Amino acid sequence: MSSSAEPPSASLDLIAYQLNRSPSLRLVAAPVQRDFMEATPMRFALRCLPMLLANQAGWFLLNQHPVMVVWNGGDQLEDLTVSSPPGVMRPATSHFGHGILTWDVPYLFRTPPGYNLCVRGPTNWPRDGASALEGIVETDWSLATFTMNWKITRAGVPIFFHPREPICQILPMRRGELEQFKPVLRPIESEPETHKGYRAWSESRAHFLRDLPHPESEAAARRPWQRHYFQGTTPSGAHAPGEHQTRLVLREFELDDSGGSPHEH
Repeated sequence: MSSSAEPPSASLDLIAYQLNRSPSLRLVAAPVQRDFMEATPMRFALRCLPMLLANQAGWFLLNQHPVMVVWNGGDQLEDLTVSSPPGVMRPATSHFGHGILTWDVPYLFRTPPGYNLCVRGPTNWPRDGASALEGIVETDWSLATFTMNWKITRAGVPIFFHPREPICQILPMRRGELEQFKPVLRPIESEPETHKGYRAWSESRAHFLRDLPHPESEAAARRPWQRHYFQGTTPSGAHAPGEHQTRLVLREFELDDSGGSPHEH
């Protein structure tokens, strides 16, 4: 089970070339915490391992200054009003129209050969009135920067982006890997062992949910939730093959002013 607090020893370089000395967006490894998950009864959302791993899959770009936007529903640049406190340079602008709010990303990213950068909104970070737009950039060669964009979806209502709020999440992905997959549909009965295992899990789950509301039941007395997937086991006790991950440990960006790129050596 891979839950070490240390990143793996093998590494690939992800370089963020700073375009100025005081970047307007700070880069940090995406944390596991999400306020809405913490606020669920008994913090039950924290039992969802797929969400926890997705939360940590990448790096955040954090907004540094308060931003308020109001969209009147129109398509022109001036139909989106962007405001910041006096004396603060606006970190975001109306650049494309159509109610789209744009952040200039103050870095030129460089990934290893053959790797793209997926640029998206923060994972599992719902917000009212704005939806993040997503893109994939070939950052192993491009000399152009990219922008992070949010589509305002609620007209006539002030939308706030706060300091230290993530407005972007970046995630390297190998170019062409997705296209190598060959999707296949099969009846589950064609794989007897898989079918048997699925039925065992399904019956175990149904039994657990049926008994859980009854305080005198074994399900309620022993544990409030089944932990098979979290622990990397099946209901029969078999362990997941290979490395079962319960957390991701990403390195933080560190300043390197020595000059030169590891990819150039």
